[in-house]
Amino acid sequence: MSARRALQAAGLAAILAALLGAAPASAQKTTSQRFFEERLLTDRLTSDAIKTLLRSGGGFVDRGVVFRDLTGDKRDDAVVRVHSGGAAGVVAVYVFSTANRKGGKLKAVFRSQNLMRASTRVLKGVLSYRTSRYDPGDELCCPARITQSTLAWNRRERRLRVRERVTFAPPPQAQAPPAAP
Repeated sequence: MSARRALQAAGLAAILAALLGAAPASAQKTTSQRFFEERLLTDRLTSDAIKTLLRSGGGFVDRGVVFRDLTGDKRDDAVVRVHSGGAAGVVAVYVFSTANRKGGKLKAVFRSQNLMRASTRVLKGVLSYRTSRYDPGDELCCPARITQSTLAWNRRERRLRVRERVTFAPPPQAQAPPAAP
């Protein structure tokens, strides 16, 4: 079969799959995605907006759930991100842990549910996340500011709390070019 015919066959197969509603194998949820989506949907403190996003299929739990000890109890905690399914990117970050008073029951010990194009990083047991802050008229690519929050475990409250929050202008190469005069 020629390369041209192979491309045509692949294109036809993609069109038929779309028409028949078949999802590609990569769209199937992992066990971790299904597990944490269920926890988010049943948690009374998950925002209505996030629940609606997950129920509608418009958003999803990230495949890359990160497991690291953030509470100092020598047990891994789970950093769970929720994607919008569109240009907004990551719109929520949660941390699930068993480091609580109720017999080690898994529960959310941190939630930030109103983010835009967020990213997370865990370094030496410390979670930080960044989110874009837009001014009216900003291009999607180029927010006016970025806020970085660094979390710390509060042993007394048995929760992760923001230890430091810094807002800054993104580097010039990440800003939109000036409008022509």
